[in-house]
Amino acid sequence: MRTRPPQIVAFGGGGFSMEWGNTLMDDYVLALTGVEHPRVCFLPTASGDADHYVVRFYRAFPASRCEPSHVSLFRRETGVGDVRTHLLSQDLVYVGGGSLVSLLGTWRAHGIDFALYEAWQAGVVLCGGSAGSLCWFAQAVSAFHEGPPRRIEGLGLLPWTNTVHYHEEPGRRAPFLAAIADGAPTGFGVGDAAALHFVGTDLFEVISSRPGARAIQVSVDEHGAICECELEVRYLGASALDDGAAIAA
Repeated sequence: MRTRPPQIVAFGGGGFSMEWGNTLMDDYVLALTGVEHPRVCFLPTASGDADHYVVRFYRAFPASRCEPSHVSLFRRETGVGDVRTHLLSQDLVYVGGGSLVSLLGTWRAHGIDFALYEAWQAGVVLCGGSAGSLCWFAQAVSAFHEGPPRRIEGLGLLPWTNTVHYHEEPGRRAPFLAAIADGAPTGFGVGDAAALHFVGTDLFEVISSRPGARAIQVSVDEHGAICECELEVRYLGASALDDGAAIAA
């Protein structure tokens, strides 16, 4: 029986899809499950279930490391039978990057949004990068499609605002600050190789798979001014996995 609290790890950019050969971030989320051979399900929805992305997942999460699976929503068969039942049986659900708009529309059409909420409440660890990070928040500022970054309503599991690749893509900052100033909830701008680890809806810590990765919190003060606060980031070293896994007990 699971004893894990609800947890989400939202990558600003990283994991197997962006840092091949650097397993620190993926090792961290696996350790959070507290299971020696965890069940890990990949959702490549934001990429349109791109075959190369799925292949890359299985190379990064082989059967020697976990019990991997993926759900396809753009094929005739999902590959897992009943998707809700499958998601609820997992230890970790890993969401890939791509189009946030496509991801949310597809999930809502198939009822995946409700299934993921149930899984989160049941202690399944949720994680992902890019669109797989933005999706968990009440509000997101996405720049995947042509044109300026746009404000999008996410699943709302986390009552905050999020944007990713924050320090690597300068064009994201101004629209993100404008969204917060316009009434979006307090937000987190997260750079590549950094990730936000939430326990429940509270930020537990910020971790990174590379030294120098950054994340900021953006809010509005009592005078209506925008405040950007640099968050402390813990670089994941050889001993970090035991520390990260401690709350899974």
